[in-house]
Amino acid sequence: MKITVVGTGYVGLVVGTCLAHIGNLVICIDNDEHKINLLKTGIIPIFEPGLNEMIKSNVNSGRLLFSTDLKTTVEESTVCFICVGTPRRDDGSCDLSYVLSVAENIARYMNGYKVIVDKSTVPVGTAEKVKKLMKSVTRHPFDVVSNPEFLKQGNAVNDFLFPDRVIIGADSNRPVKIMRDIYSPFVTDENKIIVMDIKSAEMTKYTANSFLATKISFMNEIANLCEKVGADAQMVRRGISSDVRIGSHFLFPGLGYGGSCFPKDVSALINIAHENRCEVSVLEAVNNVNTAQRMRFINKINRYFHNDLYDKLFAVWGLSFKPQTNDMREAPSITIINYLLEHGAKVKAFDPQAIDSAKDIFADKIIYSKYSYGACENADALLLLTEWKEFCKPDFYKIKSLLKTPVIFDGRNQYCRHNPQKYDIDYFCIGKS
Repeated sequence: MKITVVGTGYVGLVVGTCLAHIGNLVICIDNDEHKINLLKTGIIPIFEPGLNEMIKSNVNSGRLLFSTDLKTTVEESTVCFICVGTPRRDDGSCDLSYVLSVAENIARYMNGYKVIVDKSTVPVGTAEKVKKLMKSVTRHPFDVVSNPEFLKQGNAVNDFLFPDRVIIGADSNRPVKIMRDIYSPFVTDENKIIVMDIKSAEMTKYTANSFLATKISFMNEIANLCEKVGADAQMVRRGISSDVRIGSHFLFPGLGYGGSCFPKDVSALINIAHENRCEVSVLEAVNNVNTAQRMRFINKINRYFHNDLYDKLFAVWGLSFKPQTNDMREAPSITIINYLLEHGAKVKAFDPQAIDSAKDIFADKIIYSKYSYGACENADALLLLTEWKEFCKPDFYKIKSLLKTPVIFDGRNQYCRHNPQKYDIDYFCIGKS
């Protein structure tokens, strides 16, 4: 099957590459000519484990192509995946301008029946808007399908190749049959393909991400209470996660959630509720707790240094919003580093993959270290902000020798079990006094 994938970000590249990997001819389209030229030469703009090798393999086999020519590609394809960004507006709503622009252009170039797949995360009612817009442009028949992605950054390739579930939202059987055919190589259990109406499919994506965000904020609130009463949040987590009704996923206390999905999707769902005059107190609390969690971490630093951060040098380990990605969108590190800079502190940071992303945000406002321990030299404290595996078991004697002040602020509870205090290092984590 020949498939068009519009958008070459995280979602578009993973979707296009994985579809090509099973034998489809996939053409990934982007209007950024520079980006397309880089992809053609094998330069991948994102870090995602396994993706680089898979792209090169499928490009070499001729199954994966990159182009800016939407017209020719649409004419030759039956299925068009829309995988462009849906950024958050200032009011929390979802900006659909890119999705609608792509839909309009696809309609303009159609030469027969097409299946238009909304893969981007979009609010309820988007498919209706896409249909209405496309009908105003073309007389050719088409169906719009909602097929939300559930790709975790750092594990996106595996998530697509071995999905927990595939959601297909459609209004008729014809596009469902085509979508089942596309996904059949990825699912051994037909029950994993869940067909529903379009609005329910659109709602499923936001609901899933908002529920996971709720678990994170809930655990952080419990962790904050544990600090007050003298309990250990890690022990509490073990105690509750053994209950099969609760489980262990997304119950790690820390700096809160970040990235391109959870903050945007929670805000968008709140906005949808407000537009429909529906109260969503839990979701609003989830958002507020997440914002406050970063400030709680900053307050630990302030208390230790008696509210005097001026001219202090802080070593930062980890900049990306989570490990196994170079993505810094909505990363806690941005909030924390900006606060330190605004209060006269200096920052020397290291991250295995996100240094270039950080330079786009901070430019020369911070110092970039080539090595983890290099960031610690003569620093007044070490801040662990992302739980990369290479930070898991450091040499605490070396850290102490390099730091001017032997103190670690652990925003990911990486070192609780190591007890840095036995190395005469002051240690602060989340959820334990």
